Amino acid sequence: MVTAVYWVSEAVPLGAAALVPAFLYPLFGVLKSSEVAAEYCKDTTLLLMGVICLAASIEKWNLHKRIALRMVMIAGAKPGMLVLGFMCCTVFLSMWLSNTSTTAMVMPIAEAVLQQLICTGLADSHDDSETAEAPEEDSDKEENLDKNQLELLYRNSWYVCVRVAIEIPNVKRVKMRRDSQYPTKRDHMICKCLSLSITYAATIGGLITITGTSTNLIFAEQFNNRYPDAKVINFGTWFIFSFPIAIIMLVLTWLWLHFLFLGCNFRETCSLSKKRKTRREMLSERRIHEEYAKLGPISYPEVVTGVFFVLMTLLWFTREPGFVPGWTSLFEKKGYRTDATVSVLLGFLLFLIPARRPFSSSSCCKNSDDESESDPLAPMITWKDFQRLMPWEIVILVGGGYALAAGCKVSGLSVWIGRQLEPMSGLPPWAVTLLACLLVSAVTEFASNPATLTVFLPILSALSETLLINPLHTLIPSTMCVSFGVMLPVGNPPNAIVFSYGHVQIRDMVKAGFGVNLIGVAVVMLAITTWGVPLFNLTEFPVWAVARNGTGSL
Repeated sequence: MVTAVYWVSEAVPLGAAALVPAFLYPLFGVLKSSEVAAEYCKDTTLLLMGVICLAASIEKWNLHKRIALRMVMIAGAKPGMLVLGFMCCTVFLSMWLSNTSTTAMVMPIAEAVLQQLICTGLADSHDDSETAEAPEEDSDKEENLDKNQLELLYRNSWYVCVRVAIEIPNVKRVKMRRDSQYPTKRDHMICKCLSLSITYAATIGGLITITGTSTNLIFAEQFNNRYPDAKVINFGTWFIFSFPIAIIMLVLTWLWLHFLFLGCNFRETCSLSKKRKTRREMLSERRIHEEYAKLGPISYPEVVTGVFFVLMTLLWFTREPGFVPGWTSLFEKKGYRTDATVSVLLGFLLFLIPARRPFSSSSCCKNSDDESESDPLAPMITWKDFQRLMPWEIVILVGGGYALAAGCKVSGLSVWIGRQLEPMSGLPPWAVTLLACLLVSAVTEFASNPATLTVFLPILSALSETLLINPLHTLIPSTMCVSFGVMLPVGNPPNAIVFSYGHVQIRDMVKAGFGVNLIGVAVVMLAITTWGVPLFNLTEFPVWAVARNGTGSL
């Protein structure tokens, strides 16, 4: 309770609050200090470290920017297709990077496109005013116009300041424009739609992989720690279950945002025909192409990073796919190799492989710093690159959750909680899961996602064992729904990043987020009652849970 209060109130940093079990358990004789300390570094810590190594290489060599711009170029500049293009690239990147990092990477690119849209809108209004108010003796009138320079200065942490000067006649319309930075209400709606779509897409992408977000890692480690005989949760099974969820959520979220901000005229906003493109859309496309051209040809470090990216994914998928023997069957001893083994191995190689092409005299590291430029043997990433992205607070937070679970195991607290929940035994499994999803998604709007899940997982596990429900029936949906804290800027860091750009207000985020929240809960419930049943054999109370329930221990 003490740790949970600190987590929810955030009176101290989350990582500091996670250290409470480290001194309270030994003081009160619950666990030895050495036993508590062992809980703070698990297999998922190594898995996260390897993934962060790859993420550091992706960010250092601008591979994320190349992927994002390329996907947006394919989508086009029509508002509806532009939003869908940014959502697709954000989902893809968020599968492998943290939701916060992905939003911080993609949002500046989107902001540059939006500012181009605003600038072009002002230029269009300038043309309209000239056409509407110019008399027959147009040339004489223009000589006497007192023209002002309106400098639109837009900047962010990823781009050098860009100054755009647009000449606008000193007419009454200019005064109206000064009240708002947006040329028209429709332009403002496009800015809102695109900004919110990025934070929602980052959340959706984080659901797909077991490493996509910290809450997935918390669930995987706590589940495997509580049920060591259950060999059902790995990268492959999680991906098979969550990928259809993400696709359905992506489409429905895009439709919801389009309806909310852009209306229902999909033919106008989603047409790929060049004849239907406006001047602003053509200039926006040109801006995106210019940004892509600045990256130049693909470099050797980008190729190496891309190869490692694909290799890590393939090795994760083929380790224990389930329907065929995986590559771990080639080894004599079973159960020694996990996804963390692959992650750490490839992460280590990134510190070892030089960033410069072998036998090449010219430097190909156009995005590297001065140190790697001068050192021909400089590696793909340095320890500083890794340290800059490594979320140590999340590592300690996850460790605190494991320590709490270990205390529950020794003291029998979880068994006691399960007995108090026996009156719910009359509810069907889907009703229990729905209540858990709604409760978790409501609490996570005001508390951090990792802290919320860490508090609820032991309770839901005990509830499932008491009601003789497959624990996966409640744990997996709750783990996914804990990511749906999208209604407020404090719900998660991506929301705060998008809110800081100033395009959306809290009422916009609440209105759009409420719909996304309902979509998420509905799709997750659909998944767990359909294709999740045969995938995880949810119709039976499993043997690995029977043994756990019979011993009465965690």
